Amino acid sequence: MAKINQPYQLVVVESFIPEKASGLHGAVHIRPLSGQGMDGLHVECSKSLTRDYPIGTKFRIRAKLTDREGSGDFLYSFHGWPVEVLTF
Repeated sequence: MAKINQPYQLVVVESFIPEKASGLHGAVHIRPLSGQGMDGLHVECSKSLTRDYPIGTKFRIRAKLTDREGSGDFLYSFHGWPVEVLTF
C-alpha cells in the first residue's frame, strides 16, 4: 500500500554500483546522498540516470517517500520529470 499524502521534495542523488547486487535489477543504481535523512533508501527513477551518465554523477530530482507491499520504504520520482545534473 502506497504511503498517502507524502509530499514530493527535492533530493540530491548519485549513481553507484552496489557491493551486493543480489535481488537488485541492473548493475548501476541510484541512492540519496547522506545528510538528507534518507540514507539506505533505494530510488526508483528514470533509467537514463544510470544509462546515460558516468557512475558517480550527482543529480537533483523531485521524489517522494513511498512503499510497496512486501517491501520497505523507497523514494519514487516520475521517470518523465526533468532532472538537474549537478556533477559528472
